[in-house]
Amino acid sequence: MRIRSIELHHVSIPLPETFWPSWIPGYPQTHNRFTLAKLVTDDGIEGYAAGQAMGKERQGLGDLLGSYLLGTDPTDIDRVQDLIKQAGFLGWRNFWIEAACWDIMGKAEGRPVYELLGGTPRSIPLYLSTGEVHPPEQRVDELLAGMQRGFRTAKLRVKSPDLAEDIRQIEIVRKGVGDELTLGVDANQGWLVSIVDRVPAWDLKRATEFAAACHANGFSWLEEPLDWHDYDGLAALKQRSNVKIAGAELNHGWDEIKIMFEKDCFDIYQPDATFAGGIAQVKKVIDACHERDRIYSPHTWTNGIGFHVNWNLALADQKSPHPLEYPLEEPGWIPEFREGIIDPITPDANGMLPAFRRPGLGFEIDERRLRKYGKRFFKLSETGLKLRVIREKGIRAALEIKKRKGAKHP
Repeated sequence: MRIRSIELHHVSIPLPETFWPSWIPGYPQTHNRFTLAKLVTDDGIEGYAAGQAMGKERQGLGDLLGSYLLGTDPTDIDRVQDLIKQAGFLGWRNFWIEAACWDIMGKAEGRPVYELLGGTPRSIPLYLSTGEVHPPEQRVDELLAGMQRGFRTAKLRVKSPDLAEDIRQIEIVRKGVGDELTLGVDANQGWLVSIVDRVPAWDLKRATEFAAACHANGFSWLEEPLDWHDYDGLAALKQRSNVKIAGAELNHGWDEIKIMFEKDCFDIYQPDATFAGGIAQVKKVIDACHERDRIYSPHTWTNGIGFHVNWNLALADQKSPHPLEYPLEEPGWIPEFREGIIDPITPDANGMLPAFRRPGLGFEIDERRLRKYGKRFFKLSETGLKLRVIREKGIRAALEIKKRKGAKHP
């Protein structure tokens, strides 16, 4: 089996209301935007993946990827990983595309990806993951409503310049919702963004004080309290904290996360496979969590396709006691618009998510909605690539390249 063609689409789904993500304070998000990749094999199997986007910044991605991926066996994940890594040496991290190869493999075998990874179909609990910072009294009402819909765990956001205000947020929420709701909180300090509002980076002292306040108010975990490369600071914080410390959601794959295991930075590891090295590298994180008695629980705040990718990994992990993150911030970020071009992902009345059984990553692209919200900006086949090489390099060089690529190497 070989990858015969590549298509890329810009997808932009207008949100019903403006969304104000806590991780980009002061920035209004009016659309759900991502780059959709479609890989087609010589057997006609289609594999999809999606990379979160601010706009059309990946306009030239196809020209880069074509020469790397066309003609490659999508089931040779080690080779796919290596080629994507090479394509990123001079810029973008493109490991999100690797998921399309797993989609192809699952469809070829007639099995969900999580089964290829050793998982089994089961319903898994979700936690309500908020995305904005609201006045705490308002957030109390919203979380109480979430409990009525079956959620038993939720996560807040804090992003104040003042530590006292962040502590006030968690104090009021805990008092307002009572003890029946398990709570976590995300500081979004791992990869601090300040393109609009300027917010301070936390140091170990502030993170330690906030972790102590989390413990005093019965919070279960604290996410991304320090810069994602502050390995020593994170390790020190974990030793001082009485609440679980979580992170590694967007770190650059196994090469970085293995350092976090070596230094013992986290209780909970949260790599998102659309950022942190792809499915194959996140599977290494799951295995390391089992070996070292740590918890795996993936980050899922991207889009519906990204959720499916990480949902497969959550189903592949048979041991995690942690619920799966379910992004929801009404009225702006809701399933119909979060998923956009695939069916909405919704929990049952008990806050549980039954397993899908469709082969591959578990979704089907709605072509009508893709035409409505998407625009194809790149398509290249193996034949088209050969013609382009001949046109740019000349027939003699093209033949030499073909000879070298076809040669067997030790």
